[in-house]
Amino acid sequence: MSRIVIIGGTGLIGSKVVRRLNAHGHDAVAASPNSGVNTLTGEGLAEALRGASTVLDVSNSPSFADDDVMAFFTTATENIVVAAKDAGVAHYVALSVVGAQRMTDSGYMRAKVAQERLIASSGIPYSIVHATQFFEFVKSIADTATTGDEVRLPHAQIRPMAADDVATAVARFTAHEPTGSVVEIAGPEQFGLDDLVRTGLEFRGDARTVVADADATYFGEKLTEDLLLPGPGAIIFDTRFGDWLKSNPEQRR
Repeated sequence: MSRIVIIGGTGLIGSKVVRRLNAHGHDAVAASPNSGVNTLTGEGLAEALRGASTVLDVSNSPSFADDDVMAFFTTATENIVVAAKDAGVAHYVALSVVGAQRMTDSGYMRAKVAQERLIASSGIPYSIVHATQFFEFVKSIADTATTGDEVRLPHAQIRPMAADDVATAVARFTAHEPTGSVVEIAGPEQFGLDDLVRTGLEFRGDARTVVADADATYFGEKLTEDLLLPGPGAIIFDTRFGDWLKSNPEQRR
């Protein structure tokens, strides 16, 4: 039985991954500030990783301000690398974002790319999973793009997916041998970003008007038509947005 430590293991994706791995016979342990593990200071990391074969990082920055998010991902990753090497961890897995390397105007995406580079250059065998946007965050996207009663978003194409499917993919890659590469995962349907959010808001009776605006930004990036789309080798999951909406009547945070 392998010991797997999940950094951010109490969050949306992390908690699902912990359950999946434990259900398949692994010793999966959630590590977060609530359990005494602070990746920014390094507190608790050595103890958490002792005896672990794999570390998975699905944590996220509490602030998306450019300097804050860069500091979070670089500092946390540097601390995890040091502790993982000391513990003899043989596989470092991280969850990142489809298109991150192309979104150079986005401070958040630049920070994610910096995180990936630190992992890839660490000398620890690794796997990086790039996921498209989650259904669960459609309302959050709308909220950040709202002025008055209007939600202004570009019509850039996206293949969003359910957090359950993200967790399934991440758990699979975490439990297997390192890929030494980036793997992309996505949902089965393609939407304009504005259409996706409009569908979600209308389903829940939200009266805001969604307006297609080519100048609107996403995570600080002005999007081209295909910037958020995965490449042809992406692994496609089955959950469709309409089905997910029906089974998730209340927005999850």
